Amino acid sequence: MTLEQLRIFVAVAERRHVTRAAADLGLTQPAASAAIAALESRYGVQLFDRVGRGIELTEAGRRFLHEAHAVLDRAAAARASLEDLSGLSTGSLSVAASQTIANYWLPRRLTRFHDAHPGVRLDVSIGNTRQVEQAVVAGEADLGLVEGPTEHGGLVRRHIGEDRLVFVVAAGRPAPPQVAPGRPDVRAVSWVVREAGSGTRVVLEELARLEGLRFDDLRVDLVLPSNEAVREAVESGTGATLISEHVVATAVAAGRLTAVEVDLPPREFALVYHRDRVGSVAQRALIALLEPAG
Repeated sequence: MTLEQLRIFVAVAERRHVTRAAADLGLTQPAASAAIAALESRYGVQLFDRVGRGIELTEAGRRFLHEAHAVLDRAAAARASLEDLSGLSTGSLSVAASQTIANYWLPRRLTRFHDAHPGVRLDVSIGNTRQVEQAVVAGEADLGLVEGPTEHGGLVRRHIGEDRLVFVVAAGRPAPPQVAPGRPDVRAVSWVVREAGSGTRVVLEELARLEGLRFDDLRVDLVLPSNEAVREAVESGTGATLISEHVVATAVAAGRLTAVEVDLPPREFALVYHRDRVGSVAQRALIALLEPAG
């Protein structure tokens, strides 16, 4: 049994899906399946039931999940202890970040950290808010950076910045009707949206709720997996979207998109980590760099 097999098992157990777990870990689906199969074959125990297209933990799998988490946590603590002994001259740090933060807010800050601590390797993965939360809970990432709300009670959440969402349509397209100044008629809009679990999708869900609607009551023309795909679709004339001003600033300035005034509060950028895991010197140094001064 290897730590890599345990890491794969935990990821699959948390997501209840081999392909999604493999993608989040940067593995192929056959490699993840082979790791699970090797564990089951070596110890003669079935860890998952295959139910239709999904999987569920067996009773043995549920019992093993607790032990697997404990082993991975101890391994992470041992690594952090060794890195503390070396100060910040060596070590590694895994960061999972949601898309807007990873692509527009984080790179300059990581460059500053690397310049100050060149011996520390930074491994960055990108997903939506829900995927980042799962990665930190499962121990696949030391730190998570998210734009949407988190739910797991074991996470510590710290404010690190703010973002402004804007409502955009293609240049030359009429602005959608409003029910009041700053309040678009969300049911009259043809929406282009991100996938479930993304921070911008959560904001639109909340906007619908405030109008007494469910998300399913909205007209959604396209669901796309990245901010850039959403921006390109709206630029081409497909519907409208709510999206970070970081993503569309150049397109708005160039006249390819038009921003429509919408009354929305700032969106929080937050850092999350697991309260029960020992943080390394490198982790604490990166937290100090990311948190706003004062």
